Amino acid sequence: MLPKNRPPTRPGEMLLKEFLQPGEVTQTELARHLHWPYARLNEIINGKRGITPDSALALGEALRTGPEFWLNLQRDWDLWHSLRGHRPVPPLKIPSRPKVSA
Repeated sequence: MLPKNRPPTRPGEMLLKEFLQPGEVTQTELARHLHWPYARLNEIINGKRGITPDSALALGEALRTGPEFWLNLQRDWDLWHSLRGHRPVPPLKIPSRPKVSA
């Protein structure tokens, strides 16, 4: 469920505050471990890059969380921000069709 009064936690913020800082792991150390350029990890942490399925797989394996954890964080972040400017669309009325018997 999305929070109503605040944005959900960014994946990069979660990565930094719940994994790297408590484990005293630097961004450089994690980037090397993942075989990523430092910039890729730093952009995720600073909210300048989103979590892709490839990123989610790597983070999920390295941090033992599973990829769904990271993809769900990204999905919630994206959806919350999309809802801010969303104009509701009325439901499409589809005429009922006669049932075909076999």
